[in-house]
Amino acid sequence: MGTSQSSKGPASGIPMVPAWVDNPPPEAPSGDDAPARDGEDQDGEQPDARVKPPPSPIAPEKRWLGVRRSLGDYGSNGDTGAMRRGVGRYVRDGYGGARTAARRMAGTASTAGALGNALSALAAGQPAEGGSPLDPALLAGRSVDDIMDAVVEAVRPVDGTQDAEASRAAIRDALAELLTRFPDADLLSLAPEQREFAIERFAAHDVFRRFDLDVGQNIRDRAPNISTGLARLKQARDYVKETVAASFRKLRDAGRALTAGRISEVVRDALRETFEVFEGYAE
Repeated sequence: MGTSQSSKGPASGIPMVPAWVDNPPPEAPSGDDAPARDGEDQDGEQPDARVKPPPSPIAPEKRWLGVRRSLGDYGSNGDTGAMRRGVGRYVRDGYGGARTAARRMAGTASTAGALGNALSALAAGQPAEGGSPLDPALLAGRSVDDIMDAVVEAVRPVDGTQDAEASRAAIRDALAELLTRFPDADLLSLAPEQREFAIERFAAHDVFRRFDLDVGQNIRDRAPNISTGLARLKQARDYVKETVAASFRKLRDAGRALTAGRISEVVRDALRETFEVFEGYAE
């Protein structure tokens, strides 16, 4: 769990949202965004905000102080209230609130859209395009690991960023969890319910991996031993997963399902809802 590159948080005095998050490179997966309504983008904002995002807020001094204190307490004594406060302060103080935190994780929504497209294409038996490794004919009879590797490579190629590394691992985490939840699932022919589960779990794992990269080391450092630290990180991950799942349920109940052409949009909204819930626990 986690990564050896975990730290005590990005520095102050830098943009909270890196420029490449708002302006991904051409080779990055663009997801499956559907055409927006006239006069709006998919977040309900004016088109100019989509074409030229506003400048990112600059990270203030001591942005992680309260986060470290709360997560340190959690790592040391397992107080789940301290864990929730730490996650809330991570959003409120570390990223300036739910809106900026969701903007920071925009790549998660785009990658979720690309993942949904890839899994749908496999289920439909569609041939690969542009040299993609996702060719159902070539993958037939291959091992689960081989298919997972092909999905990862097609959906989130290596680009030298921590975000890409985290998202690649999150895709594998989501597919592995899918096979645990649905033991008879065929990755080359997933049912709609199974694809939705994979997308939701990917979003949750990607959020947690970003959190772990930023501040997870505070839990490790204060835990009494390695095994306890790992157990507490798992508990924090489960909390993230449960909150993300609840956000997707809320949207689904409101008629916002993960339908083709709307995956990235729905995931963006679920992430914002999730970060608003987290921020509510900040004190």
